[in-house]
This record gives sequence, structure tokens and C-alpha cells, in this order.
Amino acid sequence: MHRRFIVPGALGAASLMLAIPASAAAHSPGAPGIGDPYYPAYGNGGYDVSHYDLRLKYQPATDRLEGTATILARTTADLSRFNLDFLLDVGEVRVNGAKASFTTSGEQELEITPKKPLDKGSPLTVVVRYSGVPSSKQAFGFTSWHRTPDGGIAANEPEAAAWWFPSNDHPLDKATYDVSVQVPDGTQAISNGTLQSTSSRLGWTRWNWRSDQPQATYLATLAVGRFDLSTGTTEGGIPVVNAYSRDLGANDGAARASVERTGEVADWLSEYFGPYPFNALGGYVPNTTTGYALETQTRPFYSPRQFANGSNVSVVVHELAHQWYGDLVSVRGWKDIWINEGFARYAQWLWSEHEGEGTAQELADYTYASHPADDAFWTVKPGDPGPENQFDGAVYDRGALAVQVLRNAIGDDAFFTVLKGWPAKYAHGNASVADFQRYAEEVSGKPLAALFDTWLFQPSKPDAPAAGTRSLAKAPATPPVQPRSWRKIAATNDVHEH
Repeated sequence: MHRRFIVPGALGAASLMLAIPASAAAHSPGAPGIGDPYYPAYGNGGYDVSHYDLRLKYQPATDRLEGTATILARTTADLSRFNLDFLLDVGEVRVNGAKASFTTSGEQELEITPKKPLDKGSPLTVVVRYSGVPSSKQAFGFTSWHRTPDGGIAANEPEAAAWWFPSNDHPLDKATYDVSVQVPDGTQAISNGTLQSTSSRLGWTRWNWRSDQPQATYLATLAVGRFDLSTGTTEGGIPVVNAYSRDLGANDGAARASVERTGEVADWLSEYFGPYPFNALGGYVPNTTTGYALETQTRPFYSPRQFANGSNVSVVVHELAHQWYGDLVSVRGWKDIWINEGFARYAQWLWSEHEGEGTAQELADYTYASHPADDAFWTVKPGDPGPENQFDGAVYDRGALAVQVLRNAIGDDAFFTVLKGWPAKYAHGNASVADFQRYAEEVSGKPLAALFDTWLFQPSKPDAPAAGTRSLAKAPATPPVQPRSWRKIAATNDVHEH
């Protein structure tokens, strides 16, 4: 039996106000962006993710992906609703076990409203069931999902996650991952971390991967296709899994001759950067027309085009250097990209020295001499290049030149202490160019503000004496000789052009 009471308007309004807890009135929507000025819509506010559990099924023939994402997080504000970055079609969302309402907005926003407001500091479990064809989706006029003749790949920077799982898509919110992917028998699913198991049933094989150390969303990768897998261990005991498309054609031999040196290169880099920071290692080369490479955590992605002119260990050096500079320590904001790219390029210069094909100093001298004062190269500021120049060649080459200038200014002892100490200081976290400057000053005991300003923030070519390079300081009458490694390194200049 239902009873209906008619209450005068004023009394009804007062009763309604009393029925709403005071705390609920303070809850508000989480921000649709994490606050990065380069990419205002990337990431979200109001929560921090600790773990993604992704259970997926992918059909290569149709590019159809079905998934259930379970996201473990904690609120950092009183939330009435919150956003995830995502592009596929959502069928159901549950928040802390209860069905939640949802809608989409903007280019990639999935807005979720839980049944009950969420208090700050509360544990949060979000389950999203979804499906779709990733290659059919675009955001901001492009796609980060790449179709191949035998499957598909998620790999891009600064974004790729929204095409295959819902996330807080910014490096500031790192998390651990379990990625379980069901694919047709005879097809392989490659992801980050360690391969936990595989199992087959009724024509499908499930691949289970685990990344148990914090990982930024753009560093998560998925590749489905027909791959040959090779396994091994580094001298330091890290397990290595490499994967090569069975359809690489003429690039197959050069790709394998390069990527199979992954363990050797990682061991060599550890002499400069400290112990390899993760418990898995490898790389994969799918049959894609995309030209770039990417430092996807523990298992970099390489385009076959990187090996079109023969073996290219230098690109392997570049992507593995990122495991320390970019993956272990990630950018605080995308304007801090120099800490990733300047040091990965400098690692290539150190490799050139190791191979006897030109010292870092010779490469610095040649880089400086190769660009006249009116070259647009000098107008790009590696310390804050702007989103339109984030992956400009100057961020790499002028960025590496700045690293050599720093080395000359503080001396080898302090420089290599900085090179190794920086990843340890900010391990599994985020840091900025300003943080790096402070750390280098702390280690070296020298003021470095003028050096950093000249080399990273001024849109002009420094005078030769300001270069701090041994030969340029003497203003040589003839240009430096091109180091033997120059062309090999230049061949990787499009490493992140996407």
C-alpha cells in the first residue's frame, strides 16, 4: 500500500534540502583534463589509477575488439562524476559494483556518473565493458591504431590508449597492468612486461601479460598478428622476448640483426644509466607502413622502415635509453620532452663512441657546424618546444648538443654521476626540466641557469665560445669532419615522426 502526502511547497523544499547530506553538496565533476597546457584534453582530474586489468578478445580479420577493463584507483577529490579517455563503444559501466550512467563528450571523453557521490580518498573500482573497431575511430583528426595485413597495433606518442582501453591518459598517472588477450589460434598477441601464460580452447589462444612496475598509458602497447618469437636473457639475467612479423620481406634480416642485440645494448646502457629498471625486455617489429619507433615500456615498437637500409642498432640504443629516460622517469608535462629525447639521442652519440665511429664531442661539433645561425633549427626551444615542435629534430639534436655542453661545463665525473643518479632519484615518477637543472646543480656544485637558458630556451644559435665544445671554442677555420656514425644516426631522425 502506497501513501501519498501533499506537502506545502516551502516545507517540501526545506525537507528536500535536509535529505541531502552536507558532504554530497560539495561533490563536483572531475576535470576533463589533467592540466597539461600542451594537451588540455588529455588525462583527467579527481582520481589516481593504481592498476589496469584488461581482458580482451580481438579478431584480426575484422579488426573488432571486445574488452572488459577493470580499473583500480583512489579518488583525490570529492566527485559527483569523473571522466576516462576512451573512443570505443561502451556497453556498461559499473562503479564500486553498481551500475553507473555514462555519456560521451569532446573528442575522447567518457563521462561516468556513479549512483552515489565519491568522497575524496576513497578506493574506486571501475568496470567498463566495451567493443568496437579501433581503426574506425579518430580523435583530433588522426588515429593511433595501425592496421596490418594480419592484425593491428596500438603504439603512438603522446597518446594510444584511448583506441584500446579506457584510462587516465597522461604520464602523470602511472599504474601497473595485466593484459589478457584472446586471439585466433596461430595468431600472437604481444604486450608489455612478462608473458605469464598462454592457453588454447575452441580455436582461440589467450595470451596473458603482466607489467608489475608503474607504466604510463602511452607506453602500454598491444600488437596482434602472426609473429615469430625469440627468447633469451641479458647478461644481467633479464628475460628477453622479441617478436617479428612473418611478413617483413626484405627487411627481415636487418630487423633481426638489430633487435636481437637488445640484451647487449641494455647491459651496455646500464653502465651509464644504472641497473636496467624493469623485469622484462625485448622489442617487436610488426608489418606496418608506419615509419617511427616508440619506447613502449620493456618492449619497444620498431617500424620495418627503420631497417630498410640495413641493420640499425642505433635506433635500438635510442629506444632502450628511453627505458630509463622517459619510462622509469617520465615527463611531468609534455613540455619536458627534452629529458626523454635529448638523452636518448645522446645515448646514440655514446654508442657511436663505443663503436669507434665518432665521439660524442665530434658529433656535437658537427651538429653545431651543420646549422647556420639563420637555420630554423635554432628557433626550436628543446626545453619548451610547443606541441607543434615536440618531436622536431632540434629537440633531439640540439637537445643532445645541450647534454654535451653540460658535460663539458661540469666535467666527466659529475656528468656521469648525474647521468646515473637521475633515474634513481625519480624512479617510477615524473620530473621536469627544472628538476633536472636543480639536480645537476646539486651534484656538480655549479650554477647552471645560464647554460640551460642558452641551450634549451633561447630561439637562437649560441656564439661559438658559448658552445663550450672543445673544438668550437677555438673557432676552427675548417668545418669539422662528418663522423662515420652521422648517417646512421640521421637515419633515425624520423624515429618519432607521427
